[in-house]
Amino acid sequence: MKELRNGIKIIGIDHGYGNIKTASTVTPTGITAYTTEPTFGGNILFYDGMYYRIGENHKPFIADKSKDNDFYLFTLMAVARELSQQGISEAEVHIAAGLPLTWVKTQREDFRSYITRNNDVRFVYKDKPYHIEIAGCLVYPQGYTAVIDRLSEMTGVNMLADIGNGTMNVMYINNKKPVESKCYTEKLGVNQCVIAAKNAVMDVKIDDTIVEQVIRFGNADISEKYLNCITEAVREYCSEIFETLRKYEYNPELMRLYVTGGGGCLIKHFGEYDEKRVTIIDDICATAKGYEQLAYMTLRKRVDNA
Repeated sequence: MKELRNGIKIIGIDHGYGNIKTASTVTPTGITAYTTEPTFGGNILFYDGMYYRIGENHKPFIADKSKDNDFYLFTLMAVARELSQQGISEAEVHIAAGLPLTWVKTQREDFRSYITRNNDVRFVYKDKPYHIEIAGCLVYPQGYTAVIDRLSEMTGVNMLADIGNGTMNVMYINNKKPVESKCYTEKLGVNQCVIAAKNAVMDVKIDDTIVEQVIRFGNADISEKYLNCITEAVREYCSEIFETLRKYEYNPELMRLYVTGGGGCLIKHFGEYDEKRVTIIDDICATAKGYEQLAYMTLRKRVDNA
């Protein structure tokens, strides 16, 4: 979270299908609604007369994030988590968010309106009341912001692959500048890998948590038989990732590859690549931090010139 001299807090939020990330928090995107207070506590949001348990499972893929109420509720939760880092429960905030590269032009205004639809918002999160005023929302291309602090090293031809839970976004960055005509979005996120790994184990039902642990750490507390089966499926998914990148003319001898997003650890553990020419950005919050940085630079100029 960054703060302007007029007191407005800038909060970057990466609205992923697998996790909602801020600069300092990560929360799975599952959400369950209740008309009465849940028996068990935890990550509970109370808003507009309803209770919501957030953080179990993942949000199913939808092509337009403004089509239901879930990502708005995730936004309130993310703001509360960031404010709580500083012991704040009341603030005027400006949201910095993003959309997949090829969706930004067509969905930016709808998503901005969706996030800012209520100026004055009151809700309760984890039994603590919050009161926020949403001053505005800036929407950036997803993934690109994760590498803005590395642009100085991106001479020549570079490819960025932002592998999220629902989509993979591909962008060329040539001589430190993004190439707008060479941006692509594929529905080839980590969730497709999880599904493939679960399907590969035919004789038992495998929980998503097991597959996700294998993806994140390269191992899990399961028998060698099932670990080998899951590992083989994940390796095949990695091969599909690089095959898709080659479709967009990826050539490791002529360009450098930067991988960001939750899928980065998957490539790190199971992909076949030249470590000298591929950079994997491990910080899952890098994109949210980038949103904040860009928004801070934009809004600071406005405040200074006012």
